Amino acid sequence: MSGHGGNVIEIAEQFGLPANELIDFSANINPLGAPERVKELIKNHLACIEKYPDAEYRHLHQAIAKAHQCAYASVIAGNGATELIYAVVRYLNPKRALLLIPGFAEYRRALQQIGAEIIDYPLTENAGFQPDLRLLDTLSNTHPDCVFITTPNNPTGLMPDSQFMQSLVEYCEKHKIALIVDEAFIDFLPDNRGLIPQVAAAQHLYILRSLTKFFAIPGLRLGYLISGDITGIAEMKKRREPWSINALAALVGEILFDEHAYMTATHQWLKSQQHYLWTHLSAFPELTVWPPSANFLFFRCNEPNLHLWHALLKQRILIRHCQNYVGLDDRYYRVAIRSEWENQRLIAAMQQVLHG
Repeated sequence: MSGHGGNVIEIAEQFGLPANELIDFSANINPLGAPERVKELIKNHLACIEKYPDAEYRHLHQAIAKAHQCAYASVIAGNGATELIYAVVRYLNPKRALLLIPGFAEYRRALQQIGAEIIDYPLTENAGFQPDLRLLDTLSNTHPDCVFITTPNNPTGLMPDSQFMQSLVEYCEKHKIALIVDEAFIDFLPDNRGLIPQVAAAQHLYILRSLTKFFAIPGLRLGYLISGDITGIAEMKKRREPWSINALAALVGEILFDEHAYMTATHQWLKSQQHYLWTHLSAFPELTVWPPSANFLFFRCNEPNLHLWHALLKQRILIRHCQNYVGLDDRYYRVAIRSEWENQRLIAAMQQVLHG
């Protein structure tokens, strides 16, 4: 079975269910769907699939640089942020890397491919699954070449304290530790610009961003990395396979940063439905739910004899079990925040499963 969410067809085939009847809460994709302008752009530019895309993706890189007011040479776009996780790991080639767990599985896979030693730093339930300044002591004692951190974290959905993040950036810069900050879900936080404004003054900071979750284009695959390490960005562009981003995805990426009405509508939807789902899930005494910051919720099921994933699947609801995240067991789950009627269906199904 796939190690990620969104594998509806695989699950449907495995359990003999009609895929079109499953409501997918396992993948954290904006339920508003892709912006209408994106769909129109694709319809009107289908002929671009008959030509090779610009191997340098100049217009796409210019759009990203303009949106973040950073240097063109500090930007590299990719076939989803996942391509760039592997690219930055191959470029840095660390001998030792520190991973906060639980965390996104692809960091570990990328590091294992190059034979790096991996130091696991557990985010414990006792500490609210949040890192603090004790992490700096661990860095001092273990001397890794690079650190991966996700803000907000996946799967917990929690956003680290901003002062802590600033201390981490400064520590890594001082000690020449590559700090890779994955901000794949930060666009869902309207008041948080993330760390991109700091890259011009930092040589060891690498920021990953995804466009697939917020703009609901996971099938197109599009992400980018921004860093003050201009030499590193150039080297990653030089090393990677040509044409890794398809022409339609590159074209769409040029306009996404101007979709201001869509961004506003997304933030309005999330404010309403985040509160709704958090309130109703928290009302079940059988669940321990952590407060969300992005477009998904993380919780623990405290019923020892209930396999919640299977029980909800019978109700045609697919959620993300978190037992394959290092540091978690089969009691932990993650659910995307979806449309109002879908969220209501989830709560009704949860009521049925927990209380019959």
